[in-house]
Amino acid sequence: MGRGDDRGRGGRVIQAVGDDKTLIEFVYHEARLIDEKRFDEWYDLYAEDGRYWMPLMRGQPEGADHTSLFDEDKLLLKIRIERLRNPKSYSQAQPSWCQHILQAPSIERRDAERGIAVLRTPFMYLEYQQDQQEVYAGVAWHHLKRGAESILITLKKIELLNCEAALPSLQLFP
Repeated sequence: MGRGDDRGRGGRVIQAVGDDKTLIEFVYHEARLIDEKRFDEWYDLYAEDGRYWMPLMRGQPEGADHTSLFDEDKLLLKIRIERLRNPKSYSQAQPSWCQHILQAPSIERRDAERGIAVLRTPFMYLEYQQDQQEVYAGVAWHHLKRGAESILITLKKIELLNCEAALPSLQLFP
């Protein structure tokens, strides 16, 4: 969908979440916060009912009836962040680092009635720890809504290209 395609009564354009530029900048900003380990700021981008989901299989339906690589609500995200920061965390004895390389996000859908937008972003993700570098490719889907003062993530879905492969332990957030 292109610019200005959400029309309300009287033909007035409704911006469900924000203009195209704002939404696209949001996706880039979210990745940068992870890369820079600014986890508190990143965590605050999530709505109270927000989820971070990485399916185990292509075309996998949502829900607790299916095993996923990640399926974390806001509480589980907070626990993961605390583990990453804990100096006694064995998995972070040598800290993990990451870098997102994003293609330009595209706005796939807007729903002015519900105040949401969905963006699709192909990416490369690199994670480095203990002289090992892993490279992943996939597509990130951001489901965004307008919060009281800012844009919020209601769902971030990561579709890894090799989701069905035996994967090493991901420490950070693709």
